[in-house]
Amino acid sequence: MNTDDPLPSLSDKQFNFLEGEVLLIDKPLDWTSFDVVNKIRSRLRRALGIKKIKVGHAGTLDPMASGLLIICTGKATKTIEGYQGMQKTYTGSICFGGTTPSFDKETEIDQKFPFEHINNELIEQVIAEKYTGKIEQIPPMFSAIKVDGQPLYKKARKGEVVEVKPRTVELFEFKNEGLELPEMKFEITCSKGTYIRSIANDLGKDLNSGGHLTALRRTKIGDYHVDNAYDVNEFCDWLEMNFTPEQ
Repeated sequence: MNTDDPLPSLSDKQFNFLEGEVLLIDKPLDWTSFDVVNKIRSRLRRALGIKKIKVGHAGTLDPMASGLLIICTGKATKTIEGYQGMQKTYTGSICFGGTTPSFDKETEIDQKFPFEHINNELIEQVIAEKYTGKIEQIPPMFSAIKVDGQPLYKKARKGEVVEVKPRTVELFEFKNEGLELPEMKFEITCSKGTYIRSIANDLGKDLNSGGHLTALRRTKIGDYHVDNAYDVNEFCDWLEMNFTPEQ
């Protein structure tokens, strides 16, 4: 798919899923990335009349995030690592004045802090000093990172406390897109492995307050844009209507 082209009509596109396709999919809220892969794989098997087909994604999105997933099928799954290494761009909002264990609104606020002192000038100063270039961040406990063979979020839900080592990530751009206390809208372009939830939590602390992520949408992976992505349900419905096992 040419990343500069408008979204092509499904009826105008020729697909060869076994040889390999790279699909841009707009992941809905409350779906896991695996939910998207599983649905597309299931519909492809049914539509093509086959028992097995490789389907994978190039970078996980949390259930509470929406936006661009790159889905690879067939032989194109061998190219996933290349897409995973591309820069990512996210938009969203951070709510100041409170923290949560998950660093987003999946869990309830556990501590409250003053936020009235926060203004655009202070935000710009802190971003310039601490959120530009390579930074160290600690991934959230509510994440899929595995420790001793078990995802951190499972340990967190059991109340276990695990020491998580900081990671080096890179922020290429961090824009304050509008402050209406207690919320700030943002756009961030970053490297692979960056946790936006951790940025929300850390930024709150650096502003002498607290913060947690209230909305997140991935808009770009490299030069691929969510505006050129298919709705997952429309794509799967189209598969059922336009493919038969004989094909």
